[in-house]
Amino acid sequence: MTFHSDLLTLFEETAIDAGQEILRIYEEGCAVELKDDKSPVTAADHAAEAIILQALRGATPDIPIVAEEEIAGGHVPGDLGTRFYLVDPLDGTREFVSRNGDFTVNIALIENGVPVLGLVYAPVRGLLFTGGPEGAQQVTIDRNGSVIERQAIACRSAPDVLVAVASRSHRTPETDAYLGQFAIADCVSVGSSLKFGLLARGEADIYPRLSRTMEWDTAAGDAVLRAAGGITLTLDGRPLTYGRRNQAHDADFANPHFVARGRL
Repeated sequence: MTFHSDLLTLFEETAIDAGQEILRIYEEGCAVELKDDKSPVTAADHAAEAIILQALRGATPDIPIVAEEEIAGGHVPGDLGTRFYLVDPLDGTREFVSRNGDFTVNIALIENGVPVLGLVYAPVRGLLFTGGPEGAQQVTIDRNGSVIERQAIACRSAPDVLVAVASRSHRTPETDAYLGQFAIADCVSVGSSLKFGLLARGEADIYPRLSRTMEWDTAAGDAVLRAAGGITLTLDGRPLTYGRRNQAHDADFANPHFVARGRL
């Protein structure tokens, strides 16, 4: 076993534990608060993040963690070095609140700015995606948190007419204008990092995001996509990188606009 494969096992066990707690709160219901940036946050966000942070810090105390709710609370790590985690304990809180099931647990390992390991888990769907040096997988999880099935996944070579995927909550006119450059057979709207999963398993070909995201929103899905043979590029054609700080035009860890794609 290598460091990465051991860590991916830890990601999976931890995400499932966090997902079980999210499901419990999802079924019972909870209050919704607004953070300073007016985005929603719930008890499920905080509970899932606590589970993930305890597991990661217990296993790898020397690796810094950039986690959404800790950042929102003002707990910002110092020097990140060359290796750090990005954690979004509940990506798609708006989807959680609207109860459509399109929310995920996101955990990623960044090395030298590149997402080399990632996990995206949609607990309501019982669907988990992983990506690392050995490739990408789709894992089916039952309601008790047990693994039912694993299968390797890969991006497809793009057909002449593409299937696009877009944000359910953040689609913009700029996104529609960008997609207008291509022959598009269908545009699927889905929430959270599930968009990367559709690309990674060959059901879609392109995902433009021309509105604001943060690194913890994208790193895990991006890692899965890259492991499946795809890529996420900034609008100038460069691979999206992670660990941005001291940005003159935006906050720490804010992404530029990007386009994620399969094998175009």
